[in-house]
Amino acid sequence: MTVTHRRGLMFVLSSPSGAGKSTISRALLARHADLTLSVSVTTRPPRPGEVDGQDYTFVTTPLFEDMVARGEFLEHAKVFDNYYGTPRPPVEKVLASGRDVLFDIDWQGTQQVRDNARDDLVSVFILPPSVEELERRLHTRAQDSAEVVRKRMAKAGAEMSHWAEYDYIVVNRVLEDSIDKVEAILKAERLRRRRQVGLAEFVNTMRGED
Repeated sequence: MTVTHRRGLMFVLSSPSGAGKSTISRALLARHADLTLSVSVTTRPPRPGEVDGQDYTFVTTPLFEDMVARGEFLEHAKVFDNYYGTPRPPVEKVLASGRDVLFDIDWQGTQQVRDNARDDLVSVFILPPSVEELERRLHTRAQDSAEVVRKRMAKAGAEMSHWAEYDYIVVNRVLEDSIDKVEAILKAERLRRRRQVGLAEFVNTMRGED
C-alpha cells in the first residue's frame, strides 16, 4: 500500500517585544524534534559565544548583496547598517524532507515570505493581554534600560497594527495555555490536505483503483 508523506511548512511567529514569542518558540522546539529553527544570514560580526552556522551564518556585505541579486533569500532587511536574511535553499531542503521550519521574524519579514512562498507559510501573531501588561513584562525581565523599554513600547503599537495580516492570533494571557494553542495550530496545519504528498494515490489504492 502506498504510504503518504508530508511536505514541511514554514511556521512564523511574530509579536511585539515582550509578548512572549521567544519563550513560545523555545517551548515548541523542545517539544518537536522535527521542528527546526531557521538560521539567518547576517553581515554583522559575531558576538561572544555565537557559533557560525548555528546562531547565524556570518558573511561579508558583498557576498550578501550577491545573494540578494541572485534571489536566494525568502526575506531580507537592513537593520542598523547590517543585513539580515533567510536563505531559501536550506529552508527548501528541510521542507522537502517533511520537517518544519520555525521563523522568529517581524511583520515585514513575514510579508516577504508570504510573497515568495505563500503555500508553505503559516503565520501566527502573539498579542499581549494589554498594553500595561506588555510594559510590565518588559520591565520585569530586566534586560533593558528604561529608555530601551520606552522605545520598545513606542514601536509595539506599529507592530500590533499588522495583526490582521496573520493567519492566526493568540493573546498570551497565560504562557502555558498560549504554548498549547500555538502547538495546536502547528499540529492542525500539518494535516492540511495539500501538505500530504501522495494522498490521492494512497486513497485510490485503498479503493482498489490504479
